[in-house]
Amino acid sequence: MIIRKVSEVPTISYGKGAQKKVVIGPNEGAPTFVMRVFDVPPGGASNDHSHDFEHEVLILHGEATCKGDGPDQKVEAGTAYFIPANERHQIVNTGKGNLRFVCLVPLRGEDSDQGACFCKLAAPN
Repeated sequence: MIIRKVSEVPTISYGKGAQKKVVIGPNEGAPTFVMRVFDVPPGGASNDHSHDFEHEVLILHGEATCKGDGPDQKVEAGTAYFIPANERHQIVNTGKGNLRFVCLVPLRGEDSDQGACFCKLAAPN
């Protein structure tokens, strides 16, 4: 068993102040999934995109709007959601403070260019 404190995991910086921490991944011996924690500043957003793998998100702090093919949906701390493979999506920090969330992807999702969906901030659509 591996136990880690998120505060002790190195931070990887991405444009416009977003940060990612790979909490559990292949370096910790995880053969299938990667657990990442993201911090996004107010007004920041992921790219509007889709990819060929699912991911799961748990909002830890802040408020955001999830955009996709259907109506926009507000999410806040304590909200979890599932994004199926190939579904278009974007998350926008609509709160006044930091947005922090856990995002789980398959190992191949973290290793692909598509796995960077929450890293490269773009203007909200």
